Amino acid sequence: MLLYDYFRSSASFRVRIGLNLKGIVTERASVHLLKDGGAQFADAFTALNPQQLVPVLEDGDATLIQSMAILEYLDETHPSPPFLPQGAAARCRVRALAQVIACDLHPLDNLRVLKYLKDQLGRTEDQRNAWYRHWVAKGLGAFEALVAGHGDTGSFCHGAAPGLADIALVPQIFNARRFDCPLDDYPTVMAIFENCMAVAAFDAAQPDNQPDAG
Repeated sequence: MLLYDYFRSSASFRVRIGLNLKGIVTERASVHLLKDGGAQFADAFTALNPQQLVPVLEDGDATLIQSMAILEYLDETHPSPPFLPQGAAARCRVRALAQVIACDLHPLDNLRVLKYLKDQLGRTEDQRNAWYRHWVAKGLGAFEALVAGHGDTGSFCHGAAPGLADIALVPQIFNARRFDCPLDDYPTVMAIFENCMAVAAFDAAQPDNQPDAG
């Protein structure tokens, strides 16, 4: 496998966690999203992913995009340890928690949105940071309500082992800390985060531990 990623991309972070949990070693190709206008806009990368986004995972003849789809592909092709629990309702809960982050929160706060706010709409850094923190508070507030006191919440989002929801959550907490978002109102979320970061697969995937960090 060959993973095209960027150390600070939260979507790439998710896939790195997933690969680590599965024990899959890949080759890596860094796609710097900022240097020289952004390597994601180069013709060669656009041919891989017309969305001009990371990550992209090549597995043989398959070229895979979208982090959550890649994670489900990894779960189907390398089923142990599983990212989803047994039972349709439990799987639905975990997918829903993951989508709170990946579908509703992260798309509002990612790099291209922040660049659009700055370059096209002329928003100041303070205004962009206020935008970021607003959506983090909405998303993590809902996530906290969904996991706090729920009977299926354990050391992780669902039970005693990390899964798809934890993989989605952890990179978002890293981003929230980068933007100095207050996190004290989410004690269950932060306890889950600390439990995840005690797992080597999560720690090894974090941005500062990547070869292209800097």
